[in-house]
Amino acid sequence: MENDENGAVQRKPKVKGKHDKPKPWDDDPNIDRWKIEKFDPSWNEGGMLDVTTFSTLFPRYREKYLQDAWPAVKSALKEYGISCELNLVEGSMTVSTTRKTRDPYIIVKARDLIKLLSRSVPAPQAIKVLNDEMQCDIIKISNLVRSKEKFIKRRQRLIGPNSSTLKALEILTGCYILIQGNTVASMGSFKGLKTVRRIVEDCIENKMHPIFHIKILMVRKELEKDPTLAQENWDRFLPKFKKKNINQPKPKKSKKKKPEYTPIPPPQPPSKVDIQLATGEYFLSDKVKSEKKWKEQQERQAGKTAENKRKREAAFVPPEEPAVQHNKSDDSTKDVAALATSLKKKAKEYGNKKLIENVNPEVYLAESGEPSKKKSKKSKGSES
Repeated sequence: MENDENGAVQRKPKVKGKHDKPKPWDDDPNIDRWKIEKFDPSWNEGGMLDVTTFSTLFPRYREKYLQDAWPAVKSALKEYGISCELNLVEGSMTVSTTRKTRDPYIIVKARDLIKLLSRSVPAPQAIKVLNDEMQCDIIKISNLVRSKEKFIKRRQRLIGPNSSTLKALEILTGCYILIQGNTVASMGSFKGLKTVRRIVEDCIENKMHPIFHIKILMVRKELEKDPTLAQENWDRFLPKFKKKNINQPKPKKSKKKKPEYTPIPPPQPPSKVDIQLATGEYFLSDKVKSEKKWKEQQERQAGKTAENKRKREAAFVPPEEPAVQHNKSDDSTKDVAALATSLKKKAKEYGNKKLIENVNPEVYLAESGEPSKKKSKKSKGSES
């Protein structure tokens, strides 16, 4: 607290902590605070004080692949001083630090590596996560939707036809994305992983289709090229999509007709005791009752076994062979005879037609003008 010349009290600006004071390099424009510098072993010459171990399980179908790819994984981890073990009996992978380990964060990277391998990421791709620029994220999508059918449809929506949607997302976000079972494994920068997580969750929760996200990303990519728009708000350029709920016509329920009112109530159905009294079973002893029940059970059992046996034997019953048709030859001979007569008839008609077509009209008229000899003889005979 200090007093001014006028006597007014001035308060000192509050400082949160002992070291929260402005530094001379805070406003230096040449410093890139987001740059991740490559680790130098000289920064930690003493190594690790304690052993850190991580292990994860893997599914059985990955056993053969991991067995083949394990030498490559082991050699990649050996460069950073990390030991790894593949246990095929328990179905687990383990990574741990050694005396040669210098980078304290590399064990976390090794843990991410074995997680990616267990989620069906190929070994050459998973080894890239050991680089400082590469990060990974495994998104669980099974608990975002209850219905299994909806889950499968939305997961397929994320993949797209011939994996076209997935490839477009990989190009625009600059991340490697693999959808396997109930998880989505992604590898890339922090910014890209954040975008991928938002797109995946929006798709599975049915908030926005991945195609709309792709359109927004494409517009953003074009806007980034213009340096004049770097300090402006891009909301006016981005497309806005509203979710439309289509009201589908509900099936009409058939109205049940109310029964006509009658003052007389319906007859009461007989109880179990009334049925036993009517049949006389009520007065039987417990022994007789149990025997009767056992017999009924045996009869039902025998009927079911016979039916099951018949169903099993039905598969071995040969199919009914077609009966020998003796009348086939007779029918065939009849058909052949009918065909022959029809052919003869047609040939005769065709011949007559041909004769008519080949007649010379001049010859025909000349012949028709001269009376035939036979007719003249007959006419002479008649005259005489």
